[in-house]
Parts: sequence; C-alpha cells; structure tokens
Amino acid sequence: MKYCSKCGAEIHEDAIICPKCGCQVPSFSKAIDVSEKSWVAALLLCFFLGVFGVHRFYTGRIGTGIVMLLTLGGFGIWALIDFIIICGSFKDNEGKVIKNT
Repeated sequence: MKYCSKCGAEIHEDAIICPKCGCQVPSFSKAIDVSEKSWVAALLLCFFLGVFGVHRFYTGRIGTGIVMLLTLGGFGIWALIDFIIICGSFKDNEGKVIKNT
C-alpha cells in the first residue's frame, strides 16, 4: 500500500498525482506510514486528559507520557502544543503518522 506524503491518502502504486489533494507524487518519493491508532481518539484524549499525558500512553509513547503525568502536561503548555500537533501530524511510538482518515 502506498500513501501520499502530503495528505496521507491511499494511492495507487503507479499514481503520479494524489486523487485526494492533487499533490504530485514522484515515483522516487518516500511514502509515509500511517498508524493504526485513531486520530479522533488521540485528539479527544488530549483534549480531556492531556495534562495527564493519556494521549501519549494511547499512542505508545510511554516515557513522555510519564513525564507529562508528573508535570501535569508541562503545566498545560505541553498538552496544548500536543493538541495542535495532533490536528496536524502527530506520530506514534513507531514513527507512523496518526492521520484523520
């Protein structure tokens, strides 16, 4: 399976243009790996329980989850930054992007 490097949409192996965003997809470009974790779940966990780092535990980032738990999400600032990043391109512990699909 191949994904667009800009929007994460599934595309055909021989595609030159992404059917979802219209981005040109060169044949030599590296396709991104998309996580199986739910974008909506990560977003909601961050919104409601972000200061406790629950979204980090959900995505497998246990170490930073513990640090967020001990610092109350960096006094809320880290949780807010994570919320903004989740809306864009947050990654799980394997480096796969959690996308809104």
